[in-house]
Amino acid sequence: MLTDWLTVLLQGWRPHGRRESREKGVERPHLLWKWLLLSTAIGLVAGLGAIVFFEAIQLASAFFLGLLIGYRPPDPAGEGSTAWAPLWAASRPWLLPLVTTGGGLLAGLIVFRWAPEAEGHGTDAAIAAFHQGRPIRARVPLIKLIASAITIGSGGSGGREGPAAQISAGFGSLLAKFLHLDAYERRLAIATGIGAGIGAIFRAPLGGAVLAAEILYKEDLEVEALLPGLIASIVGYSVFGVFSGWSPIFAVPANLAFSSPLQLLWYGLLGVLCGLVGRAYATGFYGLTALFHRLPCPRWLKPALGGLLVGLIGLAVPEVLGMGYGWVQLWMGPGLIAWPLWVLLALPFLKILATGLSIGSGGSGGIFGPGMVIGAAVGAAFWRLLAPLVPGLPGVPAPFVIVAMMALFGGIAHAPLAVMLMVAEMTGNLSLLAPAMLAVGIAVLIVGEQSIYSNQLRTRADSPAHRRRWSWPLLSLLQVRQALLPPQPVLSSDLSLSQAESLLREWKIDSVAVLDERGIWLGRLTLAQVLAVAAAEREQRRVAELLEPGQALAVTPSDPLDRVLALLLEQRCDWLPVVEERAGSSYLVGYVSARSILQAYQAARAPQVQPPGPGAEPGLPPSSVLALTGTDGKPTSVGRQKAEESLSL
Repeated sequence: MLTDWLTVLLQGWRPHGRRESREKGVERPHLLWKWLLLSTAIGLVAGLGAIVFFEAIQLASAFFLGLLIGYRPPDPAGEGSTAWAPLWAASRPWLLPLVTTGGGLLAGLIVFRWAPEAEGHGTDAAIAAFHQGRPIRARVPLIKLIASAITIGSGGSGGREGPAAQISAGFGSLLAKFLHLDAYERRLAIATGIGAGIGAIFRAPLGGAVLAAEILYKEDLEVEALLPGLIASIVGYSVFGVFSGWSPIFAVPANLAFSSPLQLLWYGLLGVLCGLVGRAYATGFYGLTALFHRLPCPRWLKPALGGLLVGLIGLAVPEVLGMGYGWVQLWMGPGLIAWPLWVLLALPFLKILATGLSIGSGGSGGIFGPGMVIGAAVGAAFWRLLAPLVPGLPGVPAPFVIVAMMALFGGIAHAPLAVMLMVAEMTGNLSLLAPAMLAVGIAVLIVGEQSIYSNQLRTRADSPAHRRRWSWPLLSLLQVRQALLPPQPVLSSDLSLSQAESLLREWKIDSVAVLDERGIWLGRLTLAQVLAVAAAEREQRRVAELLEPGQALAVTPSDPLDRVLALLLEQRCDWLPVVEERAGSSYLVGYVSARSILQAYQAARAPQVQPPGPGAEPGLPPSSVLALTGTDGKPTSVGRQKAEESLSL
């Protein structure tokens, strides 16, 4: 009983079974409380998932790199110790290629045995689930968590944000399935989960909320995801913060304020470099991914091969191993001047190579984190190269490292605003936003249409999530009253089924609206329902017995026509009743059909032709309307197919 009540409560049903129109945002009062509950639940799981995943990575790293090799890379100041020792000083450095190979093999076996869709980077998979409207299997977040912890903990180059996003997005999808939410609400729950997971594990709630809306498109925003994303991200951040503390991930030097306009020249040049390296990141990553897909060997074996190559690279340049946030922390300090210049210049490209080998081979992990590490390496190399030659640069590399993190991944992910906010929250520093905006803007221009997320679409018009709205945009501006037809013959609820059968056959219709003695609309009766009752019982049984209270579907004169046409297709019916609410009851005022909707659409496109008003007999539709409906107003098979293709949910 509790489950049924909660399901009905969160589905947003109104009396008499009329469901709320979709795609109008969640800010309306009667939907705000609903998404407050849903977003809070998603945020709680995001925070708990971030805790479990963070600890899993720490344990895997302590075992694979610490216990087996005797090596521990540095951590960022907000997560541990920045102390480090060279890899060659470890007790068993020669074991590194074997450890990375073993980690890749174990992760591959887990992924391809139980959840093949968990391979690669989780954020892109969650983006695909949003656009395609498909649910995420319940086992995927768990498999993703385990496999990613093994991949990253054994030295594979990957980020923790993708699995964190897929954990909470997967829960959002599972919650939508459990509560029987519709396709639009499931998509919104998935987008909310993406932002909550990333915002929690990066301790960047505002950036995570904006990311939920921005990461789905190259040139657009999923505006409806902003408010639930903000709620979920704040909750997830709060839960994770209780466990991990409230300090930013990175500690930055004091007095980093931007105070020299002349430095904008260098920040602009840095934006150009970040845009070019960002393009190289996307091209290199997907090039390696395609290469591994063509390899003639079992899929579960490919991550082991990638791990072997990463281990060999790591023997020479251990900075490419794991997430790399500890190295970013070290690059922000004055000690960067002592680093070999060739290492800093090679690091962005070696990190790209290591990420492609670790994740593109079929391993599990994120590409967001490596993207920011690559950007930080570009900024560090840029400062290290210019510091001895150019006067007037910042005294420490931190400003260039921070801005480059924003510019490179903000550009190639087409999420400039979200990434700028996230990096600002991760560093606890907002003073560099002005030069960052310049660098990020230039990087976005350099990147163009290229993206690190292959499932990212250009705009909402390209997404199946909005195909109905954008395929027939004018319909969303028209209301039912503009396509309203007078009521068909109606039946009284106290008639016998045999009388109803006779009337339906006389009128030559398959369905009819049913009213009670006061004229209140009760539902819809079909001839098929009547014929399903034994002939001997039809005289004794009444029409009211076949109606299902609360489940009959109706629309109101103010409902948008795009939604109503979609309902006609969903329900596979020829018409829908139009009702008005008066004194808590529904009174029938007419009906709407596919034919009348398309006539209203044609009339709206040709302003000199007035749409049929209430009580007017519709004339013959134009040929384009007849292509979709027959003269009886029923959608033809061809018309139904074409409408379903363009109005797909």
